Amino acid sequence: MLRAFRSRNYRLYFVGQGVSLIGTWMQQIAMGWYVYRLTNSSFLLGLVAFSANIPSFFLTPVAGVLADRYNRHKMLLITQSFSMLQASILAFLVLRHHPSIVHILSLSLFIGIVNAFDTPIRQSLVADLIENRNDLGNAIALNSAMFNSARLIGPSVAGILISYAGEGFCFLINALSYIAVLTSLSLMKIKPRAASLKNESPIKNLKEGFSYAYNFRPIRMVLTLVALISTMGMAYNVLLPVFARDILHGGPNTLGFLMGAVGVGAIAGAVFMASRKNPAGFSAIIPRSSSIFGISLMLFSFSETYRLSMLLMFCVGAGMMTNMASCNTLLQTISDEDKRGRVISLYVLAFAGMAPFGSLAAGWLSSRIGAPHTLFLCGLSCLIGGLNFARGQAGFLKAARPVFIKKGFIKE
Repeated sequence: MLRAFRSRNYRLYFVGQGVSLIGTWMQQIAMGWYVYRLTNSSFLLGLVAFSANIPSFFLTPVAGVLADRYNRHKMLLITQSFSMLQASILAFLVLRHHPSIVHILSLSLFIGIVNAFDTPIRQSLVADLIENRNDLGNAIALNSAMFNSARLIGPSVAGILISYAGEGFCFLINALSYIAVLTSLSLMKIKPRAASLKNESPIKNLKEGFSYAYNFRPIRMVLTLVALISTMGMAYNVLLPVFARDILHGGPNTLGFLMGAVGVGAIAGAVFMASRKNPAGFSAIIPRSSSIFGISLMLFSFSETYRLSMLLMFCVGAGMMTNMASCNTLLQTISDEDKRGRVISLYVLAFAGMAPFGSLAAGWLSSRIGAPHTLFLCGLSCLIGGLNFARGQAGFLKAARPVFIKKGFIKE
């Protein structure tokens, strides 16, 4: 289950990102609580999330072309430095002044632009850090475990820290956490890749990436489901402060522990995924995990007891993580090597680029029909998406089979 750690560069990446992600989750929880405390508006919660994610909708395809054309390692150092700058400014404003919602929206938009480039570059870099390509699926699962371990630790610490010291210290800790990832990136020794696309037009590269993803049915099916899950399902992040305060009658501690429960479930899902060695079987996991995710959201939407809500958030985390890790691994496995950066950028576009529309819609709809009914509709949409993917699974396997045979995952 830890075979990807045989690669030195991946070990450095794992440690640095692990520390940084704890700070990232602390900032996310603090941001949601700060905005809701400042405005008392679920719509503005959705608007802030929209600002942080909408740049991905427009910029990630461009980032994918850059990831296939230039040095991913150097570009990641730049994007992580800008992320540190954003967190530092946010910490300064909250600790020394009282920033308005306009300041918060502007900084959210800024980090959204940075993340639009950072995420596809970072995810496509993982394959360059692994010495044995058969360990790629394990590395992606371990990344998910790292991400969700941080989801467990960060929100829980943030909830306690907000209660005693305020949101500003969460933003400060996030800024300092980037020291770890910048140090680990500086210590890596990565063999340069052959830049095969530099002599071609970037516009041509962009069109080629879209055409390849659309015409290859397995990639098209996975990206379509990811877009649906992100648009409808991930809106629960925006609405959790409403559930924590108004339905469960708690405070920032309650919000932190709910997010922590998601993290525990996601870690359980990551352990399951890390133990899987053959990506060819992931297509069966995807519809099941989508259904678990959707049903858990539907049940959580009407829970009014703390313990049941925690249990359901555990199931939400397990279903979500298993689904996204399966989709990510399949895409990186079946994609052509020279198009991987662009395919991953489309994955990020489907996941992060569609999320702002769901966040904005969820914030608006919850102000009309309430957060519980809104979240129920979100869960129902994810369940329908999983069932629809299961219907097309035979076609998926038929189209992907030649690739699996070529790469040795199944025998002819």
